[in-house]
Amino acid sequence: MWEWSDHPGMETKKNMEKEKIGMASDHAGFEMKEKIKSRLEAAGYEVEDFGTHSADSCDYADFGHLLASAISTGKLKRGVAFCGSGNGINMTLNHHNGVRSAYCWQEEITKLARQHNDANICVMPARFLTEEQCWTFAQLFLTTGFEGGRHQRRIEKIDRF
Repeated sequence: MWEWSDHPGMETKKNMEKEKIGMASDHAGFEMKEKIKSRLEAAGYEVEDFGTHSADSCDYADFGHLLASAISTGKLKRGVAFCGSGNGINMTLNHHNGVRSAYCWQEEITKLARQHNDANICVMPARFLTEEQCWTFAQLFLTTGFEGGRHQRRIEKIDRF
């Protein structure tokens, strides 16, 4: 299991300034969002929850657009989102300028999303991951830094359109 550490490309827990994190989900991701939100708050993060606020059937796009708008306007720096498969909310999020939402379902994928792609939203498939996996990926996402260098040029090309 992943633990807070001082690996290259990672911010240390003790030196990391806690930021406000945006969160969103649909009904299928609601329960997981609530669990990870509680753990983030216990770890000292302030969370802005864009919904949904129940397990009643709803549309992921309604809540994904709210989170993406907060990121694209600079209100928030990063976010975490869930839906059943992760695909629908991820597609919604990536329709916004300045949003680089990454589908995170393995540790290495999650680290590379930050290190190489400077992803600013971590999306997870709530129906296919355990709470412990989601917590591990959220921690990795929030503590792994962007490497810059040759990757910066690529980010600039993404943001050009």
